[in-house]
Amino acid sequence: MKGSGFTRHLNQERIVLLLTVVLFGAFTFVLPKFLTAENMLSLLRSVSVLGILGIGMLVVVLGRGIDLSMVANMAISVAWAMQMAGTGTSLGEALSLGLGLALLMSLISGLLIAYGDIPPLFTTLAMGTFIYGFGRAHLITGTDVVYMPNDIGWIKELGQGNVLGIPVPVIVAFAVAMTFWCFLRFTKPGRFIYAIGDNSQAARITGLPVRPMLVAQYVISGAISFIAGIITATSVAAMNTRVVNSNMIYDVILVVVLGGVGLSGGRGNVRNVVVGTLLIGVLMNGMTIMDIQYTLQNVIKSLILLLAIVADSILNPRDEQTGQQGDI
Repeated sequence: MKGSGFTRHLNQERIVLLLTVVLFGAFTFVLPKFLTAENMLSLLRSVSVLGILGIGMLVVVLGRGIDLSMVANMAISVAWAMQMAGTGTSLGEALSLGLGLALLMSLISGLLIAYGDIPPLFTTLAMGTFIYGFGRAHLITGTDVVYMPNDIGWIKELGQGNVLGIPVPVIVAFAVAMTFWCFLRFTKPGRFIYAIGDNSQAARITGLPVRPMLVAQYVISGAISFIAGIITATSVAAMNTRVVNSNMIYDVILVVVLGGVGLSGGRGNVRNVVVGTLLIGVLMNGMTIMDIQYTLQNVIKSLILLLAIVADSILNPRDEQTGQQGDI
């Protein structure tokens, strides 16, 4: 009976948390440079952007969607804003225009998905390609990397500053996590997102604004992408648009699914994203200290993502509605 009780209290989130603790302990014992204050702060700083993007992906996935355009939206909107700031546009105006671009692209995705009934997977994949192509052709020309102007002022503290020894990117990530934890738990729109993801047909019958809420989820994702982009750019004083062609979007999906958020919608919370982010952060930090090749690290992450998706299909099986509507 004890064994069954123990098993009953295990879920993917707790298993991942346990793996994180075990991995943390193993690296502490094996790697002398792992458990140092400098390395711990570096670890948290390195995963802060990933965690912020994971929160944006969570909001979309809870509504039975997915946003593959997040990284493209992040890179192009912030690079454009930095380029404008470097060519004489005021910082406030440049940031407003960059944020407006990110929101507009996300709004288009949301409208196509909610009112055009186009599957989110194909919509956001195409939008990501469009954003990158349009941005490089008409907004950011002649270079892959846009450098942060020297006189950009206070905003550089978002990526490089510290408060009581804690990196500001970590504080921003914590603030974003707490904001959306409260949003999803205590507000009507947050509860609507869960209801729509759990059963959109039932939500529509009960009078919930399903289509507007779907659009809102993608707009929120765009706003969070811009925030993550600002942190990224100010941390290294540049935005490299080639990040769009990297594996970053798969890392974002990895931390969401790995933490226990159901791809079938309606299941998961901010805590799941935090747990998934911590495991990947500890794993990547340890592999970097061990000087494991980047390509091998990607192979390991890919295998973990595959296992997480298999686990999700077992723990959150396709229901009748998913079978009728199709997957994301």
